[in-house]
Amino acid sequence: MEYTQLGRTGLKVSRLVLGTMNFGPVTDEADSHTIMDAALGAGVNLFDTANVYGWGENKGRTEEILGSWFAQGGDRREKVVLATKVYGNMAGDGVPWPNQDKLSALNIRRAVEGSLKRLGTDYIDLYQFHHIDRTTPWDEIWQAVDVLIQQGKILYAGSSNFAGWNIAQANEAARRRSSYGLVSEQCLYNLAERRAEMEVIPAAQAYGLGVIPWSPLHGGLLGGVIRKEREGGAKRGVSGRSADALKNAKQREQIQAYEDLVDKHGVQPGDVALGWLLTRPGVTGPIVGPRTTEQLDSALRAVELELSDELLASLDEIFPGPGPSPEAFAW
Repeated sequence: MEYTQLGRTGLKVSRLVLGTMNFGPVTDEADSHTIMDAALGAGVNLFDTANVYGWGENKGRTEEILGSWFAQGGDRREKVVLATKVYGNMAGDGVPWPNQDKLSALNIRRAVEGSLKRLGTDYIDLYQFHHIDRTTPWDEIWQAVDVLIQQGKILYAGSSNFAGWNIAQANEAARRRSSYGLVSEQCLYNLAERRAEMEVIPAAQAYGLGVIPWSPLHGGLLGGVIRKEREGGAKRGVSGRSADALKNAKQREQIQAYEDLVDKHGVQPGDVALGWLLTRPGVTGPIVGPRTTEQLDSALRAVELELSDELLASLDEIFPGPGPSPEAFAW
């Protein structure tokens, strides 16, 4: 497994990130443990979760599954760079009680204690703001984070789903306080969705943040969806974002061109989508959310894949990016 530094930190992290969103809602505890053992055995050391994963009445369940895995020992916790998130409402569904969500100092304090308990650990390596909070001042957020760092409960703070100017605002506020600021950004970024290249990734690079793309296959759209549709029936592997995109003739034509291209080069669509992200400037590593060990094995193969200049150029032709800013904004 190849490793890199997480942004401007001293943390060495794997270039593939294990996402745990499916642990609990889709994959049961025993199989989740098996997947985590396989990932760790393959050298994957950055595990990503969130306090709300498990969803609905089972919010927090995913963190609990990680906690029960850590409890098995074998230096599991010591080997993992653990990332979780704060923002979502952890109260019961439909309970309109204030201060149970977002980034107030009170909720950050409550949320980190809840995550530590569920995870069965006394510290979190990377504590991420799941979304921007437009109502809480950054001075309050950084004051709360600084206290947690001083207490040893978290090491670093990161963001998720931030705009480029949110990253700048957050880190300028941190600089005024002599706080460390954000060290990473999780964003939607893949071959079919490249808008992050306009402002988010340049902002992250300017402030020394590692970029951790989520949805690298764009909800399955880049995973050979047309082939699956053709081989296994109209409903196989086609749902959500993929199904909506394939209803659009232009997007369907684009995806067909993509699948034809990778077939020509003798590689798998999902492997190419992950491999492409690993060639992008500023990217630390994409998040994969395997539901099975077979899906994890596929993702691990992608890390070893080397894409030719010819293939990369052809991918740009099929999925042209917005181009560098500010030229990308010109008429």
